[in-house]
Amino acid sequence: MKIDPEIFRVLANTDVRLKDCPTLIKPFYRSKKEYRQMLERDTEELSDQQSVLNASGKYALLLIFQAMDAAGKDGAIKHVMSGVNPQGCHVHSFKQPSEKELKHDFLWRAVCELPERGEIGIFNRSYYEDVLVVRVHPEILDKQNLPDMKAGTDLWEERYRSIRDLEAHLHRNGTRIIKFFLHVSKEEQRKRLLERIDTPDKNWKLSLADFEERKFWNQYMDAFEKCILATTTDDCPWYFIPADDKNNARLIISSIILKTLKELKLSYPHATKKHYHQLEMLRKKLEE
Repeated sequence: MKIDPEIFRVLANTDVRLKDCPTLIKPFYRSKKEYRQMLERDTEELSDQQSVLNASGKYALLLIFQAMDAAGKDGAIKHVMSGVNPQGCHVHSFKQPSEKELKHDFLWRAVCELPERGEIGIFNRSYYEDVLVVRVHPEILDKQNLPDMKAGTDLWEERYRSIRDLEAHLHRNGTRIIKFFLHVSKEEQRKRLLERIDTPDKNWKLSLADFEERKFWNQYMDAFEKCILATTTDDCPWYFIPADDKNNARLIISSIILKTLKELKLSYPHATKKHYHQLEMLRKKLEE
């Protein structure tokens, strides 16, 4: 079944509400076998597209993944990007900022990790944390030691503007940005957290904080909604990904990435006459 990425795109200047966005939709696959075949086909095509992206050297691709805990960010990155060349792909997970990072503006540490032209960069969480978790827990601002703001200034609106300005600047200079919000239901998150407790390769990274944050579910939904509506643009859109079905989410994500790369109409550089001449000289030397 063909997936239309535009269905999941959040259009600029719209009034989309999270409560109206499903976390589970009819799957695009009819069996696990078909899912594996569809994902394998997409990963192979993504590998080909990455090769051309790298060879052309004109564009970079930045993928941003944001979600509540257990929404499937790590799994989506692992499975969707399984076919790409690691040399042309850089994944960075943003944790709590270090002492050094806190001495800079909130965008600084992310800018340091941006992909080069020809590369695919993946942010597992990102600078958006500073308008999400920080908004839910404003006491974190004390550590940032910010200067006093003018009366009537809205900190979050200022940060939204900074984000839009940065992303517009990156787009103008060849970085294409896709932002994924993996939309998982509170009940599905509960099930996944419980499953992780009994899974050795996952429970080691669980902490009480993961469960405590569920108390702020409504506040997080409000923060995500405000953030997404304020920062989705025609050039740097957000996509709502129904994430209760992990397999379906991965297929949707891969289709969006492929569509974005294909729209760049990339091609391998054409060799010059001088280069062809050098290759012929090399052939002769190797044949001697």
